[in-house]
Amino acid sequence: MNASTQKNINGSIAGGAKPWVSQDQEPFIRINNLTKKFGDFTAVDNVSLDIYREELFCLLGGSGCGKSTLLRMLAGFEAPTSGTIMIDGQDMANVAPFDRPTNMMFQSYALFPHMSVEKNVAYGLLRDGMRKREAFEQVGEMLKLVQLQDFAKRKPDQLSGGQRQRVALARSLIKKPKLLLLDEPLGALDKKLREETQFELINIQESLGVTFIVVTHDQEEAMTLSTRIGVMNEGEIIQVGEPREIYEFPQSKFVADFIGSVNIFEGRVSDDATDYVRIKSSEADCEIHISHGVSCSENQKLWFAIRPEKLEVTHKKPRGKFNWVCGLVDEIAYQGNLSVYRIKLTSGKIIRVTKSNRLRHNEDEITWDDKVYVSWEDAAGVVLTQ
Repeated sequence: MNASTQKNINGSIAGGAKPWVSQDQEPFIRINNLTKKFGDFTAVDNVSLDIYREELFCLLGGSGCGKSTLLRMLAGFEAPTSGTIMIDGQDMANVAPFDRPTNMMFQSYALFPHMSVEKNVAYGLLRDGMRKREAFEQVGEMLKLVQLQDFAKRKPDQLSGGQRQRVALARSLIKKPKLLLLDEPLGALDKKLREETQFELINIQESLGVTFIVVTHDQEEAMTLSTRIGVMNEGEIIQVGEPREIYEFPQSKFVADFIGSVNIFEGRVSDDATDYVRIKSSEADCEIHISHGVSCSENQKLWFAIRPEKLEVTHKKPRGKFNWVCGLVDEIAYQGNLSVYRIKLTSGKIIRVTKSNRLRHNEDEITWDDKVYVSWEDAAGVVLTQ
């Protein structure tokens, strides 16, 4: 496998190469001011986005946010109302779907039920006039890549959901597209199989070096798969960044709330200095101290967002005046590796705290209706102004 195509654990391309932060790299896909309207409804609203060669880019958002419409415009199945799409330096405005350097894998897989696995995968090559022997040689190599070489003669109804997904992937890749578009590719799989298949998908993409754009509503799936994520809402790209950046440094309440679980406290700036900010929040019933400067003004309304795993819960009252709250344990969800606590604060607000279950027996176990204290470090959360 070429080292230049391998990705590290954070999703960025190996060797420290991040083309999206380099001024020398030319985007492979350049979307400029793209808009799609259906009558009075705007499905995609003035989107501009650059995607680089060999990325595994995820478009993430809820139902109806415009992500699938954006994917269909890239494939050529929908014509933009305005704006441009450039792929590998070519304007796609007048390029038909079958002439684009793309292929698309649909959520339904759309396999031919009367054909064997190898014939399903070979279909596109044979339609293009490739000799049968050469086509099936290429199919054999592709089936090895997706680990289905022993299932070549089977029909789709003799396969599991995960195996059918890999057949669809092999068929999408067999013609060697420069860009593969995947619309909710793992949505039909159960949770455990979906998690296993995510890593298989990453390995296949790394092996081939094909640029992938994946549409998904599943935050964990996007975080696992992607080099970068584009979060969409109401037809707009709200934030683009690497998975860690999106999770740890959201730029708005929407992104903070949409990605994973988060506690958000509304408040006002009580003390604004160059190297710290203090926020007075009636929801937290305490003053929140941030150990870095924030672009804001005194008495400005803003929000403090902190992830449940950044919080510490204990029976013992913390020291100091800042960054701790008191409440009662309202609910507990034991999930094996961790426990999730819903804690009702004295202000009435309910927050979530997660705690790793590292010990099989815990003498200081927290249980229902316990009075507890929740605290956090100065730099554990993020301040949001929108």
